[in-house]
Formats: sequence, structure tokens, C-alpha cells
Amino acid sequence: MTMQSYKLTYFNMRGRAELPRYIFAYAGIAFEDRRVEWNDWPSIKKRLVGNSKLAEAQADALVDTLNDFTLLIPWREDNPQIKTQKIDMLFQSHAPKLLDHLQCHLGDREWLVGDSCAETGLC
Repeated sequence: MTMQSYKLTYFNMRGRAELPRYIFAYAGIAFEDRRVEWNDWPSIKKRLVGNSKLAEAQADALVDTLNDFTLLIPWREDNPQIKTQKIDMLFQSHAPKLLDHLQCHLGDREWLVGDSCAETGLC
């Protein structure tokens, strides 16, 4: 069985990509962290969503799935011990399920949405 290779592409900041970065790190999964600079964004934005309405819907669904997980993170917890406990529990119970879901969605394909990075212009 071939080991999957993951690439995460997002702005050169934390934002929404921070969650997948945490999950990859917590799970000990190697990935390529591709960071987009703001001055490159206008040319990438035009071709980022996919080449069909279905690809756009799939991309939206994936973003929503990650956002749902992000909402479970105790961002506003002031007590560091409680925050650590909650994060540990989250990553022990929910993160594996999320990763399994994403892996199942990926299947034998190389891309979660579409058939190539050419569809997003991120090659």
C-alpha cells in the first residue's frame, strides 16, 4: 500500500489552515505546508474553487466539515489545564474520526476535490 502524501495550501498565516496543521501534527502525519502570499492571491482566487458546480459544492462541504471541528476547540477557555484537557480529549476522540472521514472521502484518489491540482491552479 502506498503512503498518502498530503499538501495543505493556505495563506501564510494561521486562519482556517491552523486546524488541519494541528491535526496533522497531533497525528504525526507528514504533510507539505504550502503557504500563499497575499500578493499571489488575486491570480489564485480566480481558479481555486474547482471546474464545476459539483466541485464547488464538495469544496464547500469540506470547509464546513473542518469549520465544525474548529468550533469544538475551546478557544476561550482561560484555565490552561482545562483547555489542555479539552484539546487532548478533542484530538483523541474527534480528530481520528475526522481523519478517517477525510481518508474515506479521498479513497484511492489523489485529491479531495477534483482530479488534479490544475483545477485549482496550485500546481
